[in-house]
Amino acid sequence: MLDLFAKGSGMGTTEPTMKDRVDELTRRRHESLQMGGPESLKKHTDSGRLPVRERIDLILDAGSFLETGGLGLPERRIHKPVPGDSVVTGFGKLDGRTVGVIGIDASLLAGTTAPTSMRKQGHVIEQAQRLGYPLVLLCDADGGRMPDVMGWRFSGLPLDFKTFLGPRPEEPPVPRAAAVLGPSYGDSALHAATAHFVVMMQSGSIALSGPSVVDAAIGEFVTDEELGGPDAAQEARNVHMVVSTESDAMDAIAAFLSYLPSSAASPAPVAPAVEPAVDPSELLDIVPASSRSAYDMNDVVDAIVDDGSKFPWGSGFGGSLLTFLARIEGQPVGVIANQPLIRAGALDPASLSKEEQFIDLCDTFNVPLVFLHDVPGLMIGTQAEKGGILHAYEKTVSRIASARVPKIGVVLRKAYGGGHFAMGGRPTHPDFLFAWPTAEMGFMAPEAGIRTVHRRRMEKVLAEEGPAARDALVAELTEEWRAESEPWEAAAHLSLDDVIDPSRTREVIARALDLAWGSRAVRVVGKWDR
Repeated sequence: MLDLFAKGSGMGTTEPTMKDRVDELTRRRHESLQMGGPESLKKHTDSGRLPVRERIDLILDAGSFLETGGLGLPERRIHKPVPGDSVVTGFGKLDGRTVGVIGIDASLLAGTTAPTSMRKQGHVIEQAQRLGYPLVLLCDADGGRMPDVMGWRFSGLPLDFKTFLGPRPEEPPVPRAAAVLGPSYGDSALHAATAHFVVMMQSGSIALSGPSVVDAAIGEFVTDEELGGPDAAQEARNVHMVVSTESDAMDAIAAFLSYLPSSAASPAPVAPAVEPAVDPSELLDIVPASSRSAYDMNDVVDAIVDDGSKFPWGSGFGGSLLTFLARIEGQPVGVIANQPLIRAGALDPASLSKEEQFIDLCDTFNVPLVFLHDVPGLMIGTQAEKGGILHAYEKTVSRIASARVPKIGVVLRKAYGGGHFAMGGRPTHPDFLFAWPTAEMGFMAPEAGIRTVHRRRMEKVLAEEGPAARDALVAELTEEWRAESEPWEAAAHLSLDDVIDPSRTREVIARALDLAWGSRAVRVVGKWDR
């Protein structure tokens, strides 16, 4: 048979040369970099948002990005080009360390998700987890793309919850950090839900489904801000920090990751030691001796941790409890401290939930825990009960007790009831527990305790002898209760390891952390139970 395509036949088309193939690659590569095209990109940037590739350049070290899946295209082709199927994925360096990156391209079909984009995201997640690289997730998407995910296609989406949401059992977890840079619904919201740290733009929003879906499904009309803006997102405990610019968001991710190893199989990175911003000797004046006087716990933390190392995590919710990543003499630590300025530091469901999540973060990534107690107890009453205080308390103390990283506690003043246990009291097995001379410990504060235990006696004295006698009895019982609550007997019976001078708090914690690590580098090699 005559070969119509044979070279030199003069008939038909000749085979493409290598140059032709490379030219075709160049053309396709150029198309893949166009994102939404000039008009869509202008609309995107006019909304105050950066194009996805500029975001990636902002977070990664210059010239380090290796893109994967750049030539990906939607399974359902439409008249409009959709380069990369609305997502840019790959690997690069962040402060010299390799990270995996997923950047949703909201200039293309609002960043909506379809099978190809989901495959690209899943591939990077699986590779990062298998190879031990942190994940950076840049969220800005309007959920699933219709009709690409309609009908049978939705059930067949290439989404594997064995790997998409976390590592396989044999793989050490890797840190995940997400930035909510615009409306983030659907799988973008799911990305944020899996992240150990979520930073959000003031102009962003995050929710399971966007306003248009909510309106169509249940007839509730809400704006992006009302549904998942900063206030709503923090109340829902979906984000840990809110910032004003995309540059600030990238800086926050870089700072967060600087405290953590690339995976749970490695120790947390150490930095050069720096003196604290506040001289530790000033603690004698910062904290009032009277347990009824308020002060800002931030000032105490500033006298303990290295200057410039305090990184707030979850400051927008559970305000009676402060949680920070920080360093003490260069060593990363997770600081958990009551805030007497808010409800005297009492723990409510939101603060307990925050604490449990933070402990899990630190224990997973080999960051030791430092507890600073000044807690009058747990919130009680109908509001706390309806908010789930019981389950929140049980989960928190269980997570403290199971944590394998070093746990060091210091009781500054009040440490009463379940609040004391929820701050790392003896039943949760701290490695070391210290107290200041101002510490007060026990089942409950004297004022409430005597009214509970001696109520009938006080009522009898009031009825028989009058208010003055009753008040004298209250003063006597309060003094007795307070004497029992002081740290001396606790130290005498070894419920405390020592009572320390407040000015030595940083020194003692640093020494105790060093001892508590022993010869370990990580919490437990080869076991990644979560």
